[in-house]
Amino acid sequence: MAQKNSVGEPVGPAGVSRRAFLQWSAALGVSLGSVQSVSFGLQRVEAAPKSLREGKWIPVACWGDCGSKGFNKVYVVDGVITRSGTDDTITDSPTCPQLRSCAKGRAQRNRILAPDRLKYPMKRKHWAPGGGEKELRGRDGWVRISWDEALDILASEIKRVVGKYGNTAVYMPSSATGTGTYTEVERALKLYGGFITDWASCSSGTWTATGPAIGLPRSRSGTGEDLNDGFDLANAQLIVLWASNPAWSRAGKPVYALLQAKKAGARFVVVDPFFHPTAAAMGVSTDDWLPIRPATDHALVLGMMHTLLVEDDPVSSPLVNWEFLHKYTVGFDRDHMPAGADAKENLKDYVLGTYDGQPKSAEWAAEICGVPPERIRALARLIATTQRVTVIMSPAPARVNDAQSWPQVITALGAMTGHFGTPGNCVGSDAGHAWLMEGPELVKGGTWIGRPSDFPDRPRVVNPVRIAVNRNELWDAVLTGKYTAGKDDVRDINIQMMYFGKASRLNQIPGAVKGIQAFRKVEFVASQDMFMTPHCAFSDLVLPITSRWERFGEVSTSFRDSLLWTSQAIEPLFESKDDIWVARELAVRLGVDPDVVQPYSSKQDIFNQVAAARVISDDGTTYEPLVTITQADIDKLGVVGTPQQGRIGFWEFKEKGIYHFPRKPGDKFGHIVLKDFVDDPREHPLASPSGKIEIHCQTLADKIEAVGFSKIRPIPAYTPPTEGYEDTFSDWDKKVKGEYPLQLLNLHVPRRAHSNFDNTRWLQEAFPNLAMMNPLDAAERGLRNGDTVVIRSRHGKVLTRVAIYETIRPGVVGMGQGAWIDWDDELGLDRGGCTNILCGAIPTGEGHQGWNSCNVQVEKWTGKPLQPDHKRPLRVIEG
Repeated sequence: MAQKNSVGEPVGPAGVSRRAFLQWSAALGVSLGSVQSVSFGLQRVEAAPKSLREGKWIPVACWGDCGSKGFNKVYVVDGVITRSGTDDTITDSPTCPQLRSCAKGRAQRNRILAPDRLKYPMKRKHWAPGGGEKELRGRDGWVRISWDEALDILASEIKRVVGKYGNTAVYMPSSATGTGTYTEVERALKLYGGFITDWASCSSGTWTATGPAIGLPRSRSGTGEDLNDGFDLANAQLIVLWASNPAWSRAGKPVYALLQAKKAGARFVVVDPFFHPTAAAMGVSTDDWLPIRPATDHALVLGMMHTLLVEDDPVSSPLVNWEFLHKYTVGFDRDHMPAGADAKENLKDYVLGTYDGQPKSAEWAAEICGVPPERIRALARLIATTQRVTVIMSPAPARVNDAQSWPQVITALGAMTGHFGTPGNCVGSDAGHAWLMEGPELVKGGTWIGRPSDFPDRPRVVNPVRIAVNRNELWDAVLTGKYTAGKDDVRDINIQMMYFGKASRLNQIPGAVKGIQAFRKVEFVASQDMFMTPHCAFSDLVLPITSRWERFGEVSTSFRDSLLWTSQAIEPLFESKDDIWVARELAVRLGVDPDVVQPYSSKQDIFNQVAAARVISDDGTTYEPLVTITQADIDKLGVVGTPQQGRIGFWEFKEKGIYHFPRKPGDKFGHIVLKDFVDDPREHPLASPSGKIEIHCQTLADKIEAVGFSKIRPIPAYTPPTEGYEDTFSDWDKKVKGEYPLQLLNLHVPRRAHSNFDNTRWLQEAFPNLAMMNPLDAAERGLRNGDTVVIRSRHGKVLTRVAIYETIRPGVVGMGQGAWIDWDDELGLDRGGCTNILCGAIPTGEGHQGWNSCNVQVEKWTGKPLQPDHKRPLRVIEG
């Protein structure tokens, strides 16, 4: 029987030739009319019956650090959660939409009440002081112990390691609260002499250093990434979604805003290896999809620039906004260079090939990026000739090895066409967190996720150890005892203990095979978490931690126009404890002051955050208290505070759990990126040395060289990424494919927020873990939907199941990031499908992580097939 693809059409053996690619592209015009999204395992079910008993709705936290923000609440009857709900505190409207929960938020109940929650403190069966049988980490048995014994072991091992090697032998992850856990235990360790930590640019990739260096305002993201106010999308005539699939990665308000723009008549173009659900929802035609290869975005932009330069005629065909370039930028042409710069080192001459003899033409770009030259030229002309254009990116193209100049080149394209500073015009990245966009906060308060790292009325607890290792070198630092401290500066290091008070470094940074080796090398590993996550599985001591639903509450920021106050819904399950309790108990055993570690009760802490919340005043510039607090409120809660007048009552805010700032079109609270600068560049210069957008940026080149991993030019010249498309060939000139001929595309999928939720049964069934492949690639390997495959890279091997879709371009394997490692020592591979087993830890540029530059091969697995995720046993550990 002939093999058929996912829409029932026969598929024969084929290589990815140009002819086959064009045939596939043409077929898409037929098949995509009915392909609205990747459906996974979703099924229609009957609505849950209403509870017959009286209870109470309680606003609860959702803390997965996803790209959006949702609001959750649960219905509790006699201390038992019976239902889940979302925002109904306001009437939904385009000007003030509800903050609705996504699939992950609605599955929190299934996650928190799951049987695989860690129930008791446990130690590894063959652990002993100094490590015991360290090679058994990850496959050893567990012994249930008391909290006293667990904390005594933790404290004694810290003392032993510090006494023998010093504080620089202790490693803890860096203090970004976005990891979903807290920092209290870090304060305890800082007071005990400190620890080494790590650093990297994660969510934003190369935007972190490049954005501010070339002059883009840091804004709320801190990286130069920003977008216009959501209302402004309706002003755009053309919206380009560049590696941006918010239907999966930014569910909720970002997609809602795009739909309003669609209703207003905006045309959508998608630049992505994957025709994704957002493209389908916006009605994008196949003519408006550019199926680019991963890690080749830079080349595509240069090809577009070349088109604009050679076809520009200021009179008959004006394609380049020379007035904008000359007024607001430096470095585009030899006549507008920064002081002291080499005039030959300008972007225009580089694109034209004036000095290197290689024009960066559409044909040159097509050979790299896989988009036909005529499509490249068409997109360039479309953007240049459309008056109001908004280009929305995720940071995915900046999460590529050697992609340090990507933010610079895409910003230069925006300047070249003048699409900055006016309504409907914007070229920007969303920082991986859409809720950090669109201008200053209209409501301020709380923290991103979790509790504050420090307290405004207390001295900051500083880490005495000033050593941080780049995450791309972390596992090598453990294994080799060396790390890079800067240019020509490689230093010794001796990590003997790892304590994970938060973060899932083993699962979530590249090079996980080396990570397993590192975990098995050090003398002691301790972790605290809700579940037996991969880093817990490879630990010696595991501490069960409460969920946010089992704690007094938290105040957290949301989109710029809302603030959340969530509360405790249930009592702590089994013997799980709050991180604060663990930190204070550890502090006592280490002989440091627990009141410095955590100076307030949970009630006082939350009250302080609520009282400090601010809302923008009617003048649009100053802020005033958000919450009205009376002396009776203070007395009822039993805290210390001062009455104040605000816009919402204390108990009303607590009961609702959310405050929405009222908006309307044309109000004074809108935001246009770079508007002040474009209106008056002398009065509002940028923070770059020139005060302008630096298309030639020596500051950036010097900064990257000082990091010590690589060098870049001051202009955004193309550098073939390490393990990019070019590296899929053993001979690029002759186009001979190598051992790893495919490219891995790391996707944010509906099932997970990073590694959170991977073990949640509802989501496992709805969104199975799959590797997406094009029918051409699958047929060449004799693969059918659902087959178990082994995926190999230079760095490791994983097993997963394959899904065949026309909606992913040939030569690409799409996998959801965050799947939990399920390591098989006998086979030397991961059965969980973790992409960081495949991705190598390759330090380049500013030390960002290059998840979207990885070469792989896919083969049919001849061993026992994998079961669907939801049928595999949960990691239930009783001890």
